[in-house]
Amino acid sequence: MIAPDLSLAKWRKSSRSGGNGQCVEVAGNLVGIVAVRDSKNPNGPALIFSPGDWRGFVNGIKDGEFDNLI
Repeated sequence: MIAPDLSLAKWRKSSRSGGNGQCVEVAGNLVGIVAVRDSKNPNGPALIFSPGDWRGFVNGIKDGEFDNLI
């Protein structure tokens, strides 16, 4: 699999990230993908999701689907 070009990614921190350095950044401006990375390691790897999978994940969080995993 070829890694997607993230050079044009516009990263934003999650509105749920606290001030404790545990931040997630999301780039949703790329065609056909949503990229997610650890803000403490901006040059490290990014997770890549399809827009539909990302929406499903975010909706699952909002609906409490993952609350029992913590």
